[in-house]
Amino acid sequence: MTASVLCVSSFGLPSVKPKPGGFESLDIHEGHYGVPDVMTYGLSSSRPNVASSHPLEQSEKMYTKNKELMHMTMLRNLQGLHAPLRLTMELRAAEKVGRLPFLPSSNFMRDVLSGRDEEIGFEDFLNTAEFREQMGQPHAVLEKQLGIL
Repeated sequence: MTASVLCVSSFGLPSVKPKPGGFESLDIHEGHYGVPDVMTYGLSSSRPNVASSHPLEQSEKMYTKNKELMHMTMLRNLQGLHAPLRLTMELRAAEKVGRLPFLPSSNFMRDVLSGRDEEIGFEDFLNTAEFREQMGQPHAVLEKQLGIL
């Protein structure tokens, strides 16, 4: 009975609390002398084995995903199934808008649909197109995409 009351009181919304991630053991194959056997197993990358040091870090990484999930669940509870389906369909259509490959995309349509057009973040002034590190020649980029080059 408490489980049904708990489910009704939360309205099916996802949990806001961060879920603790377990630490994974490092898979290092050691040789006869206790030294990693690089010749047999190769160099191992430590990046995928590094766990977050604090639960807040994992929560911050998943913030936008959790926010979108909460928004879609709330839309479904308030307006029915059509609202999140329609919004998802519009977001997918906004992602498929074609543009020449050498022109950077501002993703303004996606930002408007998700409500990010009213927020100011670091990507608004630090990631502008005119200060990009890589800039290709437009004709060469088009020829490469068309398979001419």
